[in-house]
Amino acid sequence: MADDTRRSVSLQRTSLGRYEVRNARGGTITIGGGDRDDFTPVELLLAALGGCTGADVDYITSKRAEPESFVVEVTGDKVRDETGGNRLVNLAIELHVTFPEGAAGDAAREMLPRAARMSHDRLCTVSRTVQLGTPVDTRTSPAD
Repeated sequence: MADDTRRSVSLQRTSLGRYEVRNARGGTITIGGGDRDDFTPVELLLAALGGCTGADVDYITSKRAEPESFVVEVTGDKVRDETGGNRLVNLAIELHVTFPEGAAGDAAREMLPRAARMSHDRLCTVSRTVQLGTPVDTRTSPAD
């Protein structure tokens, strides 16, 4: 039986600084260094933060009412210093969600802040991993 907790992607170099990313289901995206319209690794990290939180909040609030609009904005400042190297600081996820008028919309609006807290405090794997500071093990191995 497969380990259903394992998550993985593979990256294949397509040219200098550009990679095709493939998931286990066969989906692909390309990433690059920012000189083209490809997403950069930092932008993908921001997208992962927003996508994870957005999905959590969406699933919770949409049980009450379908949103009229749902936009997630994620920002961070890239810094470089001698002690921490390159990294992002001031990470922020902002949800701009509107619900229809009426009892269902009122229930969804009331639930929105709680859903955002639930995502931040325990549900979103991406932001929880970043916030808790999970170590990353980088290794090399001989090419096949």
